[in-house]
Amino acid sequence: MAEHANLRIKLPVVCIVLEVILIILFGALVEYDEHTSANKWTSPNHTDYENEFYYRYPSFQDVHVMIFVGFGFLMTFLQRYGFSSVGFNFLIAAFSLQWATLMQGFVHGLHHGKIQVGVLSMINADFCTGSVLISFGAVLGKTSPVQLLIMAVFEVTLFAINEHILLVFLHAKDAGGSMTIHTFGAYFGLMVTRVLYRENLEKSKSKNSSVYHSDIFAMIGTIFLWMFWPSFNSAITAHGDAQHRTVLNTYYSLASCTLATFAFSALVNHEGKLDMVHIQNAALAGGVAVGTAGEMMLTPFGSMIVGFLAGTISVLGYKYLSPILESKLKIQDTCGVHNLHGMPGVLGAIVGIVTAAVANEQTYGKGMARVFDHIDDVNFTASSQAGMQAASLGVTLGIALLGGLIVGFILKLPIYGAPPDSQCFEDAIYWEVPGENAESGELCAVKSEETDKLNG
Repeated sequence: MAEHANLRIKLPVVCIVLEVILIILFGALVEYDEHTSANKWTSPNHTDYENEFYYRYPSFQDVHVMIFVGFGFLMTFLQRYGFSSVGFNFLIAAFSLQWATLMQGFVHGLHHGKIQVGVLSMINADFCTGSVLISFGAVLGKTSPVQLLIMAVFEVTLFAINEHILLVFLHAKDAGGSMTIHTFGAYFGLMVTRVLYRENLEKSKSKNSSVYHSDIFAMIGTIFLWMFWPSFNSAITAHGDAQHRTVLNTYYSLASCTLATFAFSALVNHEGKLDMVHIQNAALAGGVAVGTAGEMMLTPFGSMIVGFLAGTISVLGYKYLSPILESKLKIQDTCGVHNLHGMPGVLGAIVGIVTAAVANEQTYGKGMARVFDHIDDVNFTASSQAGMQAASLGVTLGIALLGGLIVGFILKLPIYGAPPDSQCFEDAIYWEVPGENAESGELCAVKSEETDKLNG
């Protein structure tokens, strides 16, 4: 193993320092919210079953499974990078959800000098973590765990700032995170991987591919994500019709997207065969694309159109656009996050703009103000909401690209133990891999016997 990739000092120092800082900040600044604290949940006007826990925790469970199982296993498609895909996903997520709790609390405002936490803050922290894991997919196999933790420190901070601008200043609606989570995470990661471009990555080209069993493991992640995506998009929407509608819209979008994925995967192959890369990824694009407009009156019909379009552009992106990005723009996007999260995220933002623009009281009735919080403000109309949605997309792209550029150069410093070009997409450089030592020993024994015969 290359000496500079040795993590014996670097990783423990970074993990311990970061966790100590987190513990100190939590001790000084974090407290239970009114739904969690024993001395606050005492009002005679509330029963225990009105606690936020009972309304939000099932959704939190689903989102949590997506973060740790869905994203983790989705990235196990590389033949010799399974430990790193699941393990580093685990590490980044565990750090990011703590850091996100603090950053979102700071940015959205302290309550009497404290950050209040409960089940809703847990969901929002997981959302932020999801964005970091999307970026992880773009640099998968080419970065060390220390680089990934440093990237998470900056990305979580920028995510919280971007989210605050969109939701508070621009009044954007983006419950499922097409803009705040998927578009931001994808283009941040793409810019980072562009800065970290490896000219000699072909030295590891043979390992930057899948085998039969690794693709099956990746499909586990796909199925978990596909099943729980309705919960992801609806987790923080308003109780009642908005949450119900978001689940339905996501449900139909994913189903339509899956059929489009199978259809176009066979169509773009001259032999008519399906490509597992398309099925693992593009089938999920419908959940991404319906995120912004999910709580709006998109209708099941509209959701199915969105899903079909998302699946189509995702498959075409994997087939035709990814090779161009790598050869012309030098963007080495390992997982194809541009096709699963980037383009479908932008599509979702556009769908949100259009759906907001055509909103009217005839369709929404008195629920218009529930979906669009500021619609009752003076001179704030459906067109105003559409304009804010469009501005939000521009702000997200700007912060993601600029932030990714700066963080990419920070990660390029030769102090993080990044793998050499010849050892990318390889678990053995960072992990004790069962069987590797035994195989090496057997090989040495065979060579020794051959040498003895030649000398004897």
